[in-house]
Amino acid sequence: MPGANIRATFGGALLLMSVLVSASETQPIPAVHSNSQRISVETQGAGPDVILIPGLASSREVWTDLAATLRKSHRVHLVELAGFASTPALSNPDGKVIAPAVDAIADYIQIQHIAAPAIIGHSLGGEIALMIGARHPDQVSRLMIVDAVPFYTLMIDPAATTETAARHATATRDWLLGQSPEQFKEFQKTSLIRLVKTEAMRPALVTAGLNSDRKTVADAVYELMITDLRPELARIKAPMEIVYAYDALFGVSAASVDAMYRQAYASASDIHFTRIDNSFHFVMLDQPKRFSQEVTSFLNQ
Repeated sequence: MPGANIRATFGGALLLMSVLVSASETQPIPAVHSNSQRISVETQGAGPDVILIPGLASSREVWTDLAATLRKSHRVHLVELAGFASTPALSNPDGKVIAPAVDAIADYIQIQHIAAPAIIGHSLGGEIALMIGARHPDQVSRLMIVDAVPFYTLMIDPAATTETAARHATATRDWLLGQSPEQFKEFQKTSLIRLVKTEAMRPALVTAGLNSDRKTVADAVYELMITDLRPELARIKAPMEIVYAYDALFGVSAASVDAMYRQAYASASDIHFTRIDNSFHFVMLDQPKRFSQEVTSFLNQ
């Protein structure tokens, strides 16, 4: 069944342990910590502002190649969430990760006097970008959402609601927390086979995941799975570019994937879709030149 195959392919993105790539060629400005340490931000370059938000358990270094290009003409703000990769975890008794990060980035934009930046978010970072656009619409000039949909649990159950999603989300969170270190590491390795086509990147992805705080990751997955942003899409004033991956190894037609994304974003108004072929979930790693071209075009509109 095509829908089931699509969900099997993309569903691993919910649990993705994201990427750690080589260090920047230039020394970044030391990280600025915001909103009770919910995020840290490094800045590079000068010019119009661009905020880059990585995905689940991701280091800001996932954007290294892109930032090397953008900093020649833009001021780039590289976000990292507390508990992901090298940014220390916080005590988080209420289990909230995504919503506080949204508020932290909005605060950062205001405190740093950044005038309506462009925001680019990958995976869970795409969810954060959508939430900023919907809940702080005057703080954003344009949004690029990379391989993310506004309600992830639809990939598991096309008829999901926030109420039915809670069952899947609870089971997934408990499963993640219950894994032994060996099981956790092996899970990352097997997941990455479906999520990163470029084999050389996979070992570094495992490292980034292992450097992340397990509870923070599990809480973020739970929150992601129960959050349905479709009713909020109409609040977004900024134009949106949805960039997503496709590969024949998904086992479904490109048209099926196109339809899934368009249906997920049906309630959005000013929106454009770009499919990047021969890529898995980490488009910026599997097709870096094409992705950089799309970002450049997006920023120059």
